[in-house]
Amino acid sequence: MKRFSIFNLDLDLNPVRDRSIFNFHLTIVLLLALFNLQCSMVNAAGIPNRSKLGHAVLKKQGCFLGVGADSEGEKWINVLQYQADTGTDVVCGRWWGSEMRSNFHRLPDRAQKEVRSAVWGLSKQSAGLSIKFHSNAPVIRVRYRVTGGLNMFHMPTTGVSGLDLYATDGNGQLRWCASRFDLSFKDTINYEFRHLTYFTGERRGYDYELFLPLYNEVSWLEIGADEGYDLRLLPVTREAPIVVYGTSIGQGACASRTGMAWTNIVKRETGFPLINLAFSGNGMLEPEVFRYLCEIDARLYVLDCLPNLTEEKVPLIFDRLIRGVEMLRAEHPDTPILLVEHHYANASSSQRAIDRYANSNREQRRAYDTLCQRGVTGVYYLGHDELAFTQESMVEGIHPNDIGMRQYADAYIRKIWQIFGDSECADSPLFWPRTQQRDPYSWLQRHEQVLQRNCDEAPQIVMIGNSITHYWTDATRSPEDTKAYRSSWDRLFKGRIVHNLGFGFDRIENGLWRVIHGELSGYSADKVFLLLGTNNLSTNTDEEIVDGMLMLIRAVRRYQPTARIYQCGIMPRHDQLQRVAHINALLKEKIEAQRSMFNVQCSMFNVQYIEMTPGFLDSDGHLIESLFSDGLHPNARGYEIEARNLEKYVKE
Repeated sequence: MKRFSIFNLDLDLNPVRDRSIFNFHLTIVLLLALFNLQCSMVNAAGIPNRSKLGHAVLKKQGCFLGVGADSEGEKWINVLQYQADTGTDVVCGRWWGSEMRSNFHRLPDRAQKEVRSAVWGLSKQSAGLSIKFHSNAPVIRVRYRVTGGLNMFHMPTTGVSGLDLYATDGNGQLRWCASRFDLSFKDTINYEFRHLTYFTGERRGYDYELFLPLYNEVSWLEIGADEGYDLRLLPVTREAPIVVYGTSIGQGACASRTGMAWTNIVKRETGFPLINLAFSGNGMLEPEVFRYLCEIDARLYVLDCLPNLTEEKVPLIFDRLIRGVEMLRAEHPDTPILLVEHHYANASSSQRAIDRYANSNREQRRAYDTLCQRGVTGVYYLGHDELAFTQESMVEGIHPNDIGMRQYADAYIRKIWQIFGDSECADSPLFWPRTQQRDPYSWLQRHEQVLQRNCDEAPQIVMIGNSITHYWTDATRSPEDTKAYRSSWDRLFKGRIVHNLGFGFDRIENGLWRVIHGELSGYSADKVFLLLGTNNLSTNTDEEIVDGMLMLIRAVRRYQPTARIYQCGIMPRHDQLQRVAHINALLKEKIEAQRSMFNVQCSMFNVQYIEMTPGFLDSDGHLIESLFSDGLHPNARGYEIEARNLEKYVKE
């Protein structure tokens, strides 16, 4: 007798006498495995991706399916359970969080009775959804289950049903994380991101964003790491989102992986939250869907439905587009709306392809011109020529590959910055707006706290700065020290509503990100004080720093058109007194030169320079060290001097 083991099926067989039995069992197991593999390769048109019969038989025979018990020393967070337990929304990319904490859908359950069944079914697929979390773990694991087919004939499993992980380091740089995953994609799909290196310091960790499948419904998902490492889910931002209503292209076909969908690229590279309401084959500009768009307090609406409105559907475009825009304008009179044309990459070889997209584009253009003639404002247009597709952009002439997705994203990003008026910042190689995490406090959490505070109480005066401003009032100190530091602030701003927008270790580019991402939006301040620049001394030249300060002034003016802006010189510091003096002199000179170009009363450049050096230097021009804790950050006495330098401008 000899003992054979096939998968986990143990057989006591005589190799000669029982060869036929052995061959029979082997054939059955191999056929079931082949059947299971075939089922996992079908398209997403409703055919199950797994053989329930095959799995049932294999499970009965003791074969391994999915994951086993947790390894010792691992911790896991179930995302949906976390939302249910805490009441905190952590699934990014949708609007109706409190209605949807038990699923990974894109529309609330009430939509099932209002939209077509095809739209409802597609809304259960997690395109555009993501989970943000903070960790310093060298290995991050994700396990989850999907309900539909794993792939399509023209789109791989990694795009249809896979995940993508991106990290943002302490300096705001994006880092893609490669994965190791279970190639069988069984009932429970496992991803493992190994050998993660924290180039800006392991103690700080990274902020991560996990992008969910583009063309599958996720039933549950867990994120894990080894014990002893930080793993914290981050709540959904309060920022107003970009909302995309579109077709299969907007949903993500045919990206090779989820992070390469153009909507996810736009979200990642602009930093704006984005809600993906693109439905494959069903972007029909329907009023039932527009009603849900109207519920969203968006920063921008994108209407990109023409790929589903060609040939016999072209006559629908004009009336549906006019009605949809009117519905949005009735609820959101000032929110910009972007209309997008359609394009085929095979136009160079097919007149029919040219006719298909040209006829649809012509009808949309007629609707756009009509809206403009009727006085509807804030409607923008993205033409097919701006997409700049090449012959390498498509999979089969309709859906973009990764090259096409990149071209889509680039065109959208350019247009979005133009609409928001921030093209100057976006085009700057030195001061690209970005986040940071260089100090122990949570930078993004403080940003969210600022947005909430501005919503709760509109400020009259805003102080945008770095740690010197941050720790004037907002710091962890003993009660005695806190009282001593705050006393000068309270006397300076007595009777006024003042918000401290100082963020420890901020540079000019971080201040730009915060301005663009809502910290000066939704209210009209009387005065804005700018106190950034000292942390750029280690990364930029004197001229670059001054140019960055002027760029920040212009950004503040766009978001606070009526406020008086005060640009403070860099505070003196013991290690670079002469350099700081040179930068401040250059800054003052450029501000005065630009002021002379405009009427002083003109809000275009109503900016006042404030010298912050008086009181901090002795008669020999040396720094008075006793006013600082470390030669840079003022102590309680130093803040008294800073308040004295600001008092005239606060009270004027």
